[in-house]
Amino acid sequence: MNRVKMNTGKQRVGTKIMTKVSVLSVIAFILMYVDFPITFLAPGFIKMDISDAPALIGGFAMGPVAGVFIEGIKVILEMIFKGTTTGGVGELSNFLVGCAFVIPSSLIYHHKKTYRSALIGLFVGIITMTLFATVSNYYFIFPLYSKFMPMDAIVAAGTAVTKKVTDLWSLMVYCMIPFNLFKGIVASIVVLLLYKRVSPILHR
Repeated sequence: MNRVKMNTGKQRVGTKIMTKVSVLSVIAFILMYVDFPITFLAPGFIKMDISDAPALIGGFAMGPVAGVFIEGIKVILEMIFKGTTTGGVGELSNFLVGCAFVIPSSLIYHHKKTYRSALIGLFVGIITMTLFATVSNYYFIFPLYSKFMPMDAIVAAGTAVTKKVTDLWSLMVYCMIPFNLFKGIVASIVVLLLYKRVSPILHR
């Protein structure tokens, strides 16, 4: 009898977590529609959005695995409803870079759930995301993306932002690093402003 009650309790908890993850995933997907270029930082085909914020909130409330699921479901929904113009390259990058942000941030916060820990976690997450994005973009994502847009055109788009961009590596240094730092800071501010307000709902 006790085992039945325990299994039922676990099922209820699992259902609640799945429901919360699903809701946050849909919110993240909707936020992906609110994207826009930051032309003073990066080429116009690189779009800014805050869709990582719901994944961070979910990671803070339910752990890094929940945050990763939110990132994954968000990208799957995007491919289903928006399609892809990059053969899935952009979506893969979005997922991997998002995970590089969410995992360290939520791990650090879960170790000690304080405001200071949240700040440290988000800071480490921003740095980890930026480093991961730089390496993955340089060695993997942009070379794949060049199958859809010539590398010369990609570099030229960066040169239009700043004359310091002369090749792929300088594009990473002068455009992509500042862009990802900026994106991470904005998403972190959103999380810091909203988390305490929504966390009681997520912990029910």
